[in-house]
Amino acid sequence: MAARPPLFAASLMGSLPRPKAILDGLRGLRKGALAREAFDALVEAETRRALALQEDWGLDLLTSGEFGRDNYVSFVADRLSGVEMMDMGQLLDHIEDKKAFEQILAILDVPAVSIRNAICTGRLGDRGGIALPELELMKRHSSAPLKVTLPGPYLLTRSMWLAPLSGRAYADKEELGRDVVALLQQEVSRLQEAGAAVIQFDEPVLTEVIFTEGRPRSFMCAALSERKDPAEELAFAASLIAPVLAHVDASRSLAALHVCRGNWSRDESTLLSGPYTPLLDLFAEVRAPLLELECSTPRAGELSALLEDGRLGSGTILGLGVVNPRIDHVESVGEILNRAEEALRWLPPERLMLTPDCGFATFANRPMNVEEVIGRKVSAMTEAARILRRRHG
Repeated sequence: MAARPPLFAASLMGSLPRPKAILDGLRGLRKGALAREAFDALVEAETRRALALQEDWGLDLLTSGEFGRDNYVSFVADRLSGVEMMDMGQLLDHIEDKKAFEQILAILDVPAVSIRNAICTGRLGDRGGIALPELELMKRHSSAPLKVTLPGPYLLTRSMWLAPLSGRAYADKEELGRDVVALLQQEVSRLQEAGAAVIQFDEPVLTEVIFTEGRPRSFMCAALSERKDPAEELAFAASLIAPVLAHVDASRSLAALHVCRGNWSRDESTLLSGPYTPLLDLFAEVRAPLLELECSTPRAGELSALLEDGRLGSGTILGLGVVNPRIDHVESVGEILNRAEEALRWLPPERLMLTPDCGFATFANRPMNVEEVIGRKVSAMTEAARILRRRHG
């Protein structure tokens, strides 16, 4: 299919709240009380329902809902060899500054029992696909254009690197990053062969780099690695992200880069604030065809600061975050239209898509909202997209 999406295409960012049966299934799977086949059947049933819901809401690109994932990044422990899922107690045994790490957990406003992290403990190996099984599942139940969501290479490298354990297999984080890039490039080839319309890479830790210098960190996964100078860290991030995005054949799929400020708490005061301008050089270097950004909250700064700057690129499509997944207020069609029309002061219609700021359930057992509210928010977003098409199409 054509790589370019419909005018003002609307989609979710990825995750949806998991029902109790899925949460119970995840716990049973971990404890060995539920067979993998039984859990997969639960996930398939819920994914089928979520696809139908998204079609009813009027979305142009559908996602899996990420029902089989423990969270947005740690699920790779099930999809790669050389990686182990570890809880906070296990991680604490290998962290030198335990007090600082405990402070980070407090800042996160996330119960420690709800966080598990995938840690590299050996050479990485492929087990048949990272997000490929989700795409194959979706294709069994929908013929709509499909978006596949993946943790980005910088996020994966930062979150999986724990020197006392990862250092047994890799000389340093840079060597690990090279293997991560190779695995994601292999995954991209498989996803394109299977017909993915959009391949999205999530890189939320980029904002941790620029907004927490001199302050406590706010991403648990970022806390496992040593903090470097922001310019050096962003250069490392770009060296990983650019080759993965470039590996996506633009004639077959649209490569997307999603950057937010964290999505683990409904308490906005715990989340990062600041404009995207410090990341514009990185955006220019990695050249994401679709750049999906959190823009519905004042914490993201002014759109003008982002769009008046020429570094964004003349070909980049902006996935404009117009819905806040963490609040109960349902954005009106008028509010969404106003935000979109503001972006259209700088962008032509073919370079604008509409999305929520982030997923609705970053952690499986800590959703940001409930399905009834989500449906109203997303339906308002898709109605705004229809109006924009009539106005500008």
